[in-house]
Amino acid sequence: MAPVEPPGGDPVQEPTDVKYYPSDEPVRLGLEHYNRGSYGISQRYFKDAVEKSPKDVTAWIGLAASYDKLRRFDLADQAYAQAIRLGGETVQILNDQGYSYMLRGNLSAARRKFEKAYSLDPGNPVIANNLELLNGSRRFIERPPNNQP
Repeated sequence: MAPVEPPGGDPVQEPTDVKYYPSDEPVRLGLEHYNRGSYGISQRYFKDAVEKSPKDVTAWIGLAASYDKLRRFDLADQAYAQAIRLGGETVQILNDQGYSYMLRGNLSAARRKFEKAYSLDPGNPVIANNLELLNGSRRFIERPPNNQP
């Protein structure tokens, strides 16, 4: 007697169109820890991910964002550069770089990145929010020229 196959096919068979990357688990854990605010731990997972899969753009972006939160902007710039080499200047990368510059206090560079991201995706609420945040930051720190300490 032939084995009976359950409806929908063999549940153990792997789908052929799903690809597994060695960095999948570290990226998942990196995102989980990043979202919890554990940036040192997320950085370690993302670093592991890029070592396992050096062409994984998501891992590079996660690594850069983790470095930003740790205020390691030199390393964040290197990770963003690698992500751009692999995937180009995407809306997400431009937005993240803008946020990175805003964290550093370089508001002009932040504005350039946010505006470029906005020009590619004008309906993106995250970019619009970051531009609004930037505008609020600029107003907060601007002082009249005669108001010297």
